[in-house]
Amino acid sequence: MSAIYYWKMALEIAILWYVMYMTLLFVKGTRSEQLLKGLLIIAIIFIGTQQLGLDAINWALTRLFPISVIALVIIFQPELRRGLARLGQFGRHEENIEAIDEIAKAVVGFSKKRTGALIVIERETGLKSYIETGTVLDAEVSAFLLASIFLPQSPLHDGAVIIENGRIVAAACVLPLPQDERDLPKYMGMRHRAAIGISEETDAVCVVVSEETGNISVASDGKLRYGLDEDNLDKMLKGMFERSSRKRVHKGSRS
Repeated sequence: MSAIYYWKMALEIAILWYVMYMTLLFVKGTRSEQLLKGLLIIAIIFIGTQQLGLDAINWALTRLFPISVIALVIIFQPELRRGLARLGQFGRHEENIEAIDEIAKAVVGFSKKRTGALIVIERETGLKSYIETGTVLDAEVSAFLLASIFLPQSPLHDGAVIIENGRIVAAACVLPLPQDERDLPKYMGMRHRAAIGISEETDAVCVVVSEETGNISVASDGKLRYGLDEDNLDKMLKGMFERSSRKRVHKGSRS
């Protein structure tokens, strides 16, 4: 056999290993993990029935397989949509670092005063459909403006603020709730549930401040991290975003 054959075989193994690794990484900690385990059990049963010559069971599994595929696509449509949306994403989205500093500054102030807040920072997945549910602002991110928006007397304090490329594009936005709320603590409020919901649907990063306790949380990839302080918040947000070598300059209004 030629060296090209071995190179092709090695390449195929590497690609298959990478696909399997990324699949496991994607489903880990989600309800899709249980689905994957179930499919693995069914595959083992199917192979076992073939080896043992159990024709009746093998026939039933073969006929049920196409129906099962359609049912899984319907049931796990949100997970599939999120996975397909991320196929074209490489690396981490670059966000204006000054905007991150202003967000962290505002959030710490909210925490001290126990002002409820929900801030969504866009990454690769567009949030246009959620932006359209709120009031379009198109303003540079500043702690002062965020504090004004989330004042209890402000007409925009209910709902979420969405930030894109260092600018506040909209406020009072409506976000989706989690697909499965059964595993969430009963004491978790609507802001936290909305943060988890949007992070399940997209790759956005959400910062939440509890109005009751002043606790700071960050949601991403469908998971919520509780009890953050100023240092942890700043470090986490900057770790999720990369700054480009050249500072971004924002000109004109949002297109």
